[in-house]
Parts: sequence; structure tokens; C-alpha cells
Amino acid sequence: MTLHLDGEPVVVTAGAGLFGEALDAQAVARVPVDWRPPLPGTAAALARILADPRRAAANATAVARLVSARPRLVGVRPAGEALGLAPGTFLHAGPPITWERASGPLRGALTGAMLLEGLAADAGDAERRLAAGEARLEPCHHHRTVGPMAGVVSTSMWMFEVRDAEHGGTSFCSLNEGLGKVLRYGAYGEEVLTRLRWMGDVLGPVLAAALRLGGPVDLRAIMAQALQMGDELHNRNRAATSLFIRELAPAIVEAAPERAAEVLRFMHGNDHFFLNPVMAACKAGADAARDVPGSTMVVAMARNGTDFGIQVSGLGDRWFTGPAGVPDGLYLGAYGPQDANPDIGDSTITETAGLGGFAMAAAPAIVRFVGGDVSDATAATRSMYEITLAEHPAYQIPGLGFRGTPVGIDVTLVARTGLLPVVNTGIAGRVAGTGQVGAGLVSPPAAAFTAALDALAEAAAPC
Repeated sequence: MTLHLDGEPVVVTAGAGLFGEALDAQAVARVPVDWRPPLPGTAAALARILADPRRAAANATAVARLVSARPRLVGVRPAGEALGLAPGTFLHAGPPITWERASGPLRGALTGAMLLEGLAADAGDAERRLAAGEARLEPCHHHRTVGPMAGVVSTSMWMFEVRDAEHGGTSFCSLNEGLGKVLRYGAYGEEVLTRLRWMGDVLGPVLAAALRLGGPVDLRAIMAQALQMGDELHNRNRAATSLFIRELAPAIVEAAPERAAEVLRFMHGNDHFFLNPVMAACKAGADAARDVPGSTMVVAMARNGTDFGIQVSGLGDRWFTGPAGVPDGLYLGAYGPQDANPDIGDSTITETAGLGGFAMAAAPAIVRFVGGDVSDATAATRSMYEITLAEHPAYQIPGLGFRGTPVGIDVTLVARTGLLPVVNTGIAGRVAGTGQVGAGLVSPPAAAFTAALDALAEAAAPC
């Protein structure tokens, strides 16, 4: 397209990089426009949704609730007490799934949970019972809960309890086990069960006592500070974990002097320890934004190792799914893509709330973990402003002039731009018990967003 400004022709170029470069070489004045075609087959649904008179106000309400949440860590309690979780019921990451369709890491984690709860004699017995339907499987998200990787929660596991001081909601996440062979990656050997029992006998009670003594912890303040110290709060939580330990250490020592050293040593040895409170904090904010009629904002993204699912504020608890992809990234040791399980975990609640992949510009060191270079991390964050409704007022990125992180994924913007959310993630081994094999980036399936778009179109109010 050619425009005339003050009599001089100016060429507008969209998506034609080589053509634009050719014009530059000829010293032709041009205006580059970053334009992409919408996702295929979405035009009719988009037109109907964009004409919905409720949409703009509904999205403003939803994203305002999300960014105004004030999550505080108020307690640590066993899942049976906190969630009313009965023996034989297990929560898992992602949308609903059955044992038959479960991936290797999820099957391994469920097997380990059966053994932990004394519901099976050995791994073979656990698998037979699970295959026979003797256990009840439900998504963490259906219980105000999120879980990393396989996300399996059983009765005796202790949970972080987070309360939103602004909107009053409560959310939960399990305690972080550390690195290596761990249940969340599908491992269930004796060392895994021994660690989980210690967490139930020592770690959970000590943290609970420390919180009773020291009072609630302002998670939003820690998260905001950690972003300015090089974390993105999904795959890099080194600064946040350090700040968290600093906050809790005096109360831990006072509440349990005989156990303080081993508890603090365990927390100090795991840079990802703070990820789980972050996830619960993000869940609290996203839940505050639910159930706004007419809103097209995403309030959950989650994966179970087989399916990637999203939930949308204006569509209640419905899941919209597509096949989970295998992350593209860096692998540990001799592992490679052939060892990787498709994407898994509820930790994409961080991206849902404007962190993780959406905040990679704040964490240049993350590229050493997920691949690429610093410019890629910055570009990833910049691109997410195109599909979000707001910039977070508290979570700011120093390298972008303290611009707020992009927050509030809008299904219509995803469809209109063709851009999918950027997710950074750990990579689980596809064989149960393998553990983590790498880390990288992954894109959600477009099918989840187009399915949600169609449902939004059906629910749209008439003009």
C-alpha cells in the first residue's frame, strides 16, 4: 500500500521482510507494520465476539481483579485438612484425564502417591489398582489448587495456603520436593517416599509453626522484588527463594530450634522452592478474575502430559484442550527429544498471571536454562504485550524501563494476531521415574484457543 505524506510517496509494508529490505536499499520511504493473519477459520467467531457489547467492560473488570490481588501466605496444612481430600482421591495437574490416557510421569506420580498413602503393597499393585479405577482422579484446578509437573496431591501431603487479602479467595499448592528424582517428575523410589514422609513429619509442621509465630508473608512484595533481581518466577526463582528464606528464617529458628538447621538447609538447597508459593499466588489472582460474563480473558492454562487446556473467565469451569507439545530447549546429559514427555504441569498459571515466559526480559540468565540468547528473552516478553489486556502495576521489568509485565491473555487477541502464549518449562522424561531431562520453551496448541473462541461466540450477547 502506498500513502502520500506532504506529497512524498510512502510504502506501508506488512509481513514482507525481503520486500521491505529491497525498498530500504532503494532509499524508498516506508512504514513497516507488524501484521499477521488471524488464526485460520476464526473470522466469523471473532466478528460475533467483538460485537458483544459486554466485552470491553467485562475484560476491564477481569484484568483489574487479577492485577489487584494481594496474595499472602497464611498457613501450611495437610491436604486432607485443607482440601477435605479423602484417601483414595488424588489431584493432578492439567485438565481432567483418565489413567488410560495418562502419560508416564503422571502414572509414576500416581503410583508413588498410592504407596505413600499405604493404598498399595508395591508399584505393581498400585498400577493394577489405578487401572481398575480404585482411585479417584480430579484436576487440582477444581479444588482451588495448582501442582507443578505431574501435580499429584494426596491426603497426607502438606500444602501452602495462600489468601488473597483484596478479594478474599484462598488457593493451595504442594510443597516443593527439591531436585533430582522427585514425585512431580514421576519418580517413586524409596528415596522419593522417604523425602515425602520427612516433608510431612518435619518440613510442613515447622513451616506451619513459623507462620503462626511470624504472621502472613506478603508474596506479592517478594515476587515484585525478585523480578528486579533477575527472576521470572517460573523457571528461575533463585532470588525469590532467597528472599523467602530471609523472611521466614527467624520464625523457623524460634518455632523449632531443634529442626531449624535441617529445614533451612533443605530450602537453601533448592532454588525452585519458592515456585510453589508463586503458583498459589497466581492461582489466587486468576481465580478472582473468574466468572465475569462476556470476558474473553484466560484464567487458567494447564497441562497433564497429554492435553493442554485453558479456561476463560466468561465461560465458567469449561476446559478447552488440544494436544500438549514437546518443549524445544536444552537437555541434561545424554538426554534428547526422544526422551521428553509432552508438556506437563499447572505451573503455566505463572504465564496466565503475567510471569514466567511473559517476564523473561526480567531474567536474562534464564536463557542458559531454556536456550536462546538474551535478545530472544526480551523479544518473547515484548510479543506478549500484543495478546494481553494490561501491564501489571506491581510486577515490573527493569530492562524495559520498569514497564509492567504483560498480563491478561485475551482469546480474541490470540486469534487476531496468531500469536500463542510463550511458556518456559521444565521437561519431564516420558518414562515414569526418569525425572527431569531438560528445560525449554513450548507453545500451547492453537486448537485450545479456537475452541474457546467458538464457545465465546455462542455465548456472545446480541448487539
